[in-house]
Amino acid sequence: MKPVKHLRGASAACLLAVPLVLSGCSLFGSESAAVDPPPAAVEAQMLQVSGEDTLDTGVFGPASMDETDLSAGVKDTGAPAVAGERTTVYLEDQNGLLAPVALSFPKSEDTVMLKNSLTALVSKGDYASALPKGFQGVLPAGTKVSNVSVGQDHVAIVEFNSAFNDYDPADERKILEALTWTLTGQDDIKGVQLWVDGKKLTEMPLQGTPLDRPLSRTMGINLPKHNALMMNSSAVTVYFAAASPDGGHQYYVPVTRFVPAGGDTVKAALSELIAGPQSENGLEMVMTQGTVVDSVKAGQNGVVTVSLTDDMFEGSTSIPEEMLESVVLTVAQNTDDSLVQIRLNGKDTVTGTNNVDYGQPVSAPEYVNELPL
Repeated sequence: MKPVKHLRGASAACLLAVPLVLSGCSLFGSESAAVDPPPAAVEAQMLQVSGEDTLDTGVFGPASMDETDLSAGVKDTGAPAVAGERTTVYLEDQNGLLAPVALSFPKSEDTVMLKNSLTALVSKGDYASALPKGFQGVLPAGTKVSNVSVGQDHVAIVEFNSAFNDYDPADERKILEALTWTLTGQDDIKGVQLWVDGKKLTEMPLQGTPLDRPLSRTMGINLPKHNALMMNSSAVTVYFAAASPDGGHQYYVPVTRFVPAGGDTVKAALSELIAGPQSENGLEMVMTQGTVVDSVKAGQNGVVTVSLTDDMFEGSTSIPEEMLESVVLTVAQNTDDSLVQIRLNGKDTVTGTNNVDYGQPVSAPEYVNELPL
């Protein structure tokens, strides 16, 4: 158990530190299809929100929770890490989706660690052999990270060489997502600006994605093709499971969905989790479609209590870990990394197959998807 560390919601929820040694088969099944950028009008809206709202901690700025020290009795399902050696980067998996992956680098100053993190995103780069099987960087081969600096406005300025421009146009948004989500996973970074060969980019060179303001996680990640778009919509990010190429390990993938604006953000996110994958490659359902969200309540102590009903698990003493972890990660992403406790079928004790009691306050792990090479 480690003391509770208040991570920014942008650190995504980020994060699952312990690989799940499970069957490669989905608990409830899986789907496959393509992922596309949003329509131009939606893209412009998301990027505009990104620039205006870089201090918000969740996707499209969910309300923040009061910060409370709840170290005593709070469980963290992540593995302990040596400070300054481990970080999370967003890599492309075998299905073409971006997923957070925990990597270790030599101890160094913060700016060097940031450069190392971005270098890990380079295809066939210096850290290619250190990435888990089935994962690769999305930056063009030959890209060099010339410099990374973070100003008082908490915006990271990243300078690349000209090889950065040699990407496949279809990968433009994926590159921006990988860079933004990797850097904003750091506690002191809330936005990202890009430079190439000493010149600030006001738009991406091939598809013209606007970069006239800092990017933040409000741009979303892994947007699904054919996602229903509404006039007055907000975005939420949920976490589904996927299996490693050999089927021996589960990992978690964030996916941004659009939901009606003005409602309960967390409840809407959990409803999307129950609905399951729509068109994302290789993602697996983590909840049954018979699951019902009875309530989502934020307590005065900053703990969010999620009450669920699912007849499939009536009388069960051990609940699938991927179901419970996905709930924790999803809630944490959309509530400023709040602590989460789960009630299932009216029971206060909800033990996962990892022997963690999710009926007690659990924090989203600090590091994500530690997978073997």
